[in-house]
Amino acid sequence: MNRIFYLLLLVVLFVSCESGNSDNSKEKNKVEILRTERKFAEMAAKDGITKAFLYFAADDAVLNRENRLIKGRDSIKAYLENETLTNIRIKWNPEFVDVAKSGDMGYTYGKFYFSAIDTSGQVISFKGPFHTVWKKQPDGTWRFVWD
Repeated sequence: MNRIFYLLLLVVLFVSCESGNSDNSKEKNKVEILRTERKFAEMAAKDGITKAFLYFAADDAVLNRENRLIKGRDSIKAYLENETLTNIRIKWNPEFVDVAKSGDMGYTYGKFYFSAIDTSGQVISFKGPFHTVWKKQPDGTWRFVWD
């Protein structure tokens, strides 16, 4: 009977230690994703959206723009480089982050604000929600796969 008790105690201790590490890893990943999202927004404001989107995009990233999917970093680059708007300003801030139990995928959402000048010289602006899906890369960095 004592052996069974000690075996069960050992199993309970092992499981509780594992779940503690999982919670710590999840929180660590959340912090990493939020930090990455904020650096992404800072780079877009400072260096422009083309540079920021290309830097933070995974090779297989997809942008959802104007009911069109732009698939892959090369297509994203072509799309951004052919943009006819000027003086583009975009700001966003994540309000929520979560991470998959596996620790290799996560997502953020929040609000964004966009303004630019179109080809006729008119200022256009709009705001709305954003949603970004992040994937941990083999080197440990986070890159977006959906925006």
